Amino acid sequence: MRHTVFLGMGSNVGDSLGYISQAIKGVADFALTTVDTVSNVYQTEPVGVAAQNDFLNVAVGVGTELEFTELYTKIKQLEQTIGRKASIRWGPREIDIDLLLFDDLIVSTDHLTVPHRELDHRKFVLQPLSEIASNFVHPVFKKTISMLNKECGDTHAVRYSEEHSTQLQSIIHDSIADPAC
Repeated sequence: MRHTVFLGMGSNVGDSLGYISQAIKGVADFALTTVDTVSNVYQTEPVGVAAQNDFLNVAVGVGTELEFTELYTKIKQLEQTIGRKASIRWGPREIDIDLLLFDDLIVSTDHLTVPHRELDHRKFVLQPLSEIASNFVHPVFKKTISMLNKECGDTHAVRYSEEHSTQLQSIIHDSIADPAC
């Protein structure tokens, strides 16, 4: 069965755009998986630990036949392969790949909550996600991503980066199933 999945990716250490492009290409290389669309890049203020660099963030739409636990395991392995190091919660990171939504699945375990538990409180997730999944209905809140984005009270700065968006699209063009998106 083909699943519709949305991922959030972010980085604020080293070559952030390079780490994000490696993550997108890595997901595209998963068996039975395609990267269908990628949002623009947003430069965002850090949440939690303020004394760190701004993040670059994107949302990625994925189609996969993998089940959620297998996809999640592969994502965590990919983070390690790219070079993610242990860090404090909400601290700096080379790459962060979050499983935001998996069809209309609702799961809560010790290691994974789907939909992502912070999704509705994070403008840096909702803004790029609303670009590629504005009409997707959050299975818990029964609201579209666009509605959640409009209602979000997060005041951290989230700025579209044309320069980074153009660079990323040219780097990952061959990894996206429909690069016109």
